[in-house]
Amino acid sequence: MSTAVTETYCGHCGEASSGEPSGVGAAPDGGTPTSDAHQSCAQRLAMEPPRYCADCRRRMKVQVTPLGWTAECSRHGKRES
Repeated sequence: MSTAVTETYCGHCGEASSGEPSGVGAAPDGGTPTSDAHQSCAQRLAMEPPRYCADCRRRMKVQVTPLGWTAECSRHGKRES
Protein backbone atom coordinates (compact mmCIF):
# COMPACT_ATOMS: atom_id res chain seq x y z
CA MET A 1 0.00 0.00 0.00
CA SER A 2 1.39 3.41 -0.93
CA THR A 3 0.62 6.78 0.58
CA ALA A 4 -0.23 9.75 -1.58
CA VAL A 5 1.85 12.87 -1.18
CA THR A 6 -0.31 15.97 -1.04
CA GLU A 7 1.23 19.10 -2.51
CA THR A 8 -0.25 22.54 -1.98
CA TYR A 9 0.07 25.30 -4.53
CA CYS A 10 0.08 29.07 -4.38
CA GLY A 11 -3.38 30.49 -5.09
CA HIS A 12 -1.88 33.51 -6.83
CA CYS A 13 0.81 32.16 -9.17
CA GLY A 14 0.07 28.41 -9.19
CA GLU A 15 3.59 27.32 -8.26
CA ALA A 16 4.40 25.00 -5.36
CA SER A 17 3.62 26.88 -2.15
CA SER A 18 7.11 26.18 -0.80
CA GLY A 19 8.63 28.20 -3.65
CA GLU A 20 10.91 25.28 -4.42
CA PRO A 21 10.44 22.43 -6.89
CA SER A 22 8.79 19.19 -5.73
CA GLY A 23 7.72 20.66 -2.39
CA VAL A 24 11.26 20.72 -0.96
CA GLY A 25 11.19 22.93 2.10
CA ALA A 26 7.41 23.06 2.30
CA ALA A 27 5.78 23.83 5.59
CA PRO A 28 4.83 20.59 7.38
CA ASP A 29 1.19 21.63 7.69
CA GLY A 30 0.99 22.88 4.08
CA GLY A 31 0.40 26.42 5.33
CA THR A 32 2.83 29.30 5.22
CA PRO A 33 5.79 28.69 2.90
CA THR A 34 9.17 28.34 4.56
CA SER A 35 10.90 30.43 1.88
CA ASP A 36 10.46 34.07 0.88
CA ALA A 37 9.43 33.13 -2.67
CA HIS A 38 5.71 33.65 -2.10
CA GLN A 39 5.61 36.49 0.42
CA SER A 40 4.41 38.93 -2.28
CA CYS A 41 1.83 36.35 -3.40
CA ALA A 42 0.54 36.08 0.17
CA GLN A 43 0.22 39.87 0.35
CA ARG A 44 -1.68 39.97 -2.94
CA LEU A 45 -4.00 37.13 -1.87
CA ALA A 46 -4.97 39.21 1.16
CA MET A 47 -6.53 41.74 -1.25
CA GLU A 48 -7.37 39.66 -4.35
CA PRO A 49 -9.18 36.37 -4.95
CA PRO A 50 -7.09 33.27 -5.67
CA ARG A 51 -6.55 32.48 -9.35
CA TYR A 52 -5.29 28.91 -8.98
CA CYS A 53 -6.66 26.00 -6.96
CA ALA A 54 -4.37 25.32 -3.99
CA ASP A 55 -5.16 21.59 -4.19
CA CYS A 56 -4.63 20.80 -7.88
CA ARG A 57 -3.04 23.90 -9.50
CA ARG A 58 -5.87 24.32 -12.01
CA ARG A 59 -6.85 27.81 -13.08
CA MET A 60 -10.15 28.73 -11.39
CA LYS A 61 -13.16 30.61 -12.73
CA VAL A 62 -13.25 33.78 -10.61
CA GLN A 63 -16.14 36.23 -10.27
CA VAL A 64 -15.70 39.47 -8.34
CA THR A 65 -18.74 41.38 -7.06
CA PRO A 66 -19.05 44.47 -4.84
CA LEU A 67 -19.85 42.16 -1.91
CA GLY A 68 -16.94 39.73 -2.35
CA TRP A 69 -15.76 37.05 -4.75
CA THR A 70 -16.26 33.41 -5.71
CA ALA A 71 -13.66 31.14 -7.26
CA GLU A 72 -14.61 27.77 -8.72
CA CYS A 73 -12.31 24.85 -9.46
CA SER A 74 -13.65 22.26 -11.90
CA ARG A 75 -12.48 19.48 -9.54
CA HIS A 76 -12.79 20.93 -6.02
CA GLY A 77 -15.80 23.25 -6.22
CA LYS A 78 -16.40 26.80 -5.00
CA ARG A 79 -14.50 28.97 -2.58
CA GLU A 80 -15.97 32.26 -1.40
CA SER A 81 -14.78 35.36 0.39
